[in-house]
Amino acid sequence: MANVTVTFTITEFCLHTGIQAEELNEIVGLGVVEPYDFEVKPWQFDDHAINVAQRALRLRRELALDWPGIAVALTLLEENERLRQENRLLRQRIGRFIRHP
Repeated sequence: MANVTVTFTITEFCLHTGIQAEELNEIVGLGVVEPYDFEVKPWQFDDHAINVAQRALRLRRELALDWPGIAVALTLLEENERLRQENRLLRQRIGRFIRHP
């Protein structure tokens, strides 16, 4: 099965998310979203970047955070999700160990 990556130009990204080009430069600098390939100019963004940007915009709207605050919040949310997944895997391993000594 082929792996297909959909990419968006800066203009398409801005139109799809409502983020202005100047804001996009700022949030890329803060690490909120990353271009598909930093080396290729002009930047292109994949659908994951669109999803992250939409999540960032929700944080901005609902919590009235500035972009640096959003960058911190997203980092904490990602770390929280990673820890939850890790705990879930550990519980599964422990459960198998307890059932099959």
